[in-house]
Amino acid sequence: MATTARQVAQRMSAGVGAAPRPSTVDGFLAGDPDAEVRGVAVTMMATFDVLQRAAARGLDLVVSHEPLYFDHQGASDEVLAAERDPVHAAKAAFVAEHGLVVLRAHDAWHDRRPDGILTGTARALGWLDAARPDEPGVYDLPTTTLGVLAAHVARSLGARALRYVGDPGAPVSVVGLQPGFVGFARNRHLLARPDVDVLVIGEGHEWETGEYAADAVTAGVCAGVVVVGHVPSEQEGMAEAARWLAGLVPELPVELVAAADPFRTVSA
Repeated sequence: MATTARQVAQRMSAGVGAAPRPSTVDGFLAGDPDAEVRGVAVTMMATFDVLQRAAARGLDLVVSHEPLYFDHQGASDEVLAAERDPVHAAKAAFVAEHGLVVLRAHDAWHDRRPDGILTGTARALGWLDAARPDEPGVYDLPTTTLGVLAAHVARSLGARALRYVGDPGAPVSVVGLQPGFVGFARNRHLLARPDVDVLVIGEGHEWETGEYAADAVTAGVCAGVVVVGHVPSEQEGMAEAARWLAGLVPELPVELVAAADPFRTVSA
């Protein structure tokens, strides 16, 4: 029997096991939820490139961690359409032309216990066994240096534009991990802890987390902060989701269609 996008979403909701939030960004962002699904593409971000590759592979349900149209809450969708924004128009036309259904899986995947994004990222970094059982996102690692740690994170997560604040030779052993963008308040709380040497984040505001990290290093509060980039910081969390989802819908092909890290660097 045919499986619809709505049925896939229902199995995901039941499988996560977390109570739905009263208000959530999760749900269908485009397409017909009752359309028959031929295959599922799981991705960290439903970029135009990801949509093209998913369609080429015959994967017509796209499960994305991040929004389709550049706004976490979706508040800009109507504005972009009304202004006939050319990027929005091209992307929307492609979705419609290829009959794609886009389902967002953000809140529930974070609310899963353990957090799906954190689990996948830590697995890729080789840190799962170093996790503190009572403190999600804190890891006790063998002592290394900030520079070596940053290089390991870049290689493990495929982050081609990783940056860090701090002395590369500074010793570190206790690491806080906050993939994606969680905001300055949560960044600061981990950076300020006397038992956390370094914080690894997806992205943060430079005048907030970046400035605080620089001042914290000067004050001797911590060794620094590693800024991975939003896409590579959560990509492995959605690889985790793809493996999990494959077990929920065995009748459908499920593939990770990785979003490319859009940023590049140049030598100074």
